[in-house]
Amino acid sequence: MSKTFILNQEANVGSNYINELRDINVQTDRARFRRNLERVGELLSYEISKTLEYKDIDVTTPLGVDHSRTIADELVVTTILRAGLPMYQGVLNVFDHADSGFIASYRSNTPGSDVEINMEYVASGNLDGKLVILADPMLATGKSLLLALEGLLKNGTPKHVHIMAAIASQPGVDYILENINVPSTLWLGAIDPELNSKSYIIPGLGDAGDLCFGEKI
Repeated sequence: MSKTFILNQEANVGSNYINELRDINVQTDRARFRRNLERVGELLSYEISKTLEYKDIDVTTPLGVDHSRTIADELVVTTILRAGLPMYQGVLNVFDHADSGFIASYRSNTPGSDVEINMEYVASGNLDGKLVILADPMLATGKSLLLALEGLLKNGTPKHVHIMAAIASQPGVDYILENINVPSTLWLGAIDPELNSKSYIIPGLGDAGDLCFGEKI
């Protein structure tokens, strides 16, 4: 069963970062755009941290022993290249002991045909029994994300999958919830109502990869 958390419906600074990600007058600052994606990744990671399992530990200080708690779950932070890298870094800033995984996939849209999702490679360790965080800034149709997840699952069966996106479309969210077949939670900055004919989120923010790193050929 899947659940959904939406950042901009909570009372926190996340809406400021999402507003700047969308704003055409701020998007021209490429470094700020990347940093805002990183910040959203950090905030959503903090929310994820509230759902993890913890264990008791003793921490020895120069003056004594502190009885504390630490994360018991094993985490693997994954992302889809290239647009996912800033959010991935935000997640890793919070879960700095996690393992990592990377997925190379892209979509092609030949005039007169449907959008096709192309998967090039998946690199990760064994996922059996671990918590997987899959971070990608845009969840549009949801098809490329599920294809990426399918590729990851060839490396094992995780305990739970946390899917993270800065902006999602309602059709994409519906598609994920209807088709995902592993225990999962969606962690989203915001949900927009629709997709255009090219499967871009409306109002969205444009092409996140291009805004992060420049236009591609």
